[in-house]
Amino acid sequence: MAEIGLNHYLTLSALVFCIGLYGVLARRNAVGILMAVEIMLNAVNIALVAMSRYVGPGGQPTGQIFAIFVITVAAAEAAVALALLIAIFRTRGTVDVEEINLLRW
Repeated sequence: MAEIGLNHYLTLSALVFCIGLYGVLARRNAVGILMAVEIMLNAVNIALVAMSRYVGPGGQPTGQIFAIFVITVAAAEAAVALALLIAIFRTRGTVDVEEINLLRW
């Protein structure tokens, strides 16, 4: 049986990142775009932990620590973005990104 190595984890990470990137580029709903960004951040977490396991110095959880920081930043980003989306929905009545033009005169 073949052992699962670094290439497998990086391939999985790249695949999940591409799925998230497609979600960001193809969605019109702002909530869907936020979920796709979260998927992209999870792909980065997979790559960080895999690189820490296979490339980093033995016994040091540097990749896991960075992943915890990424999770923390992602939670803060999601909270701020959802608060902005609620405020935009109250004023405009939609969360469609093509309909939101608040910065135009």
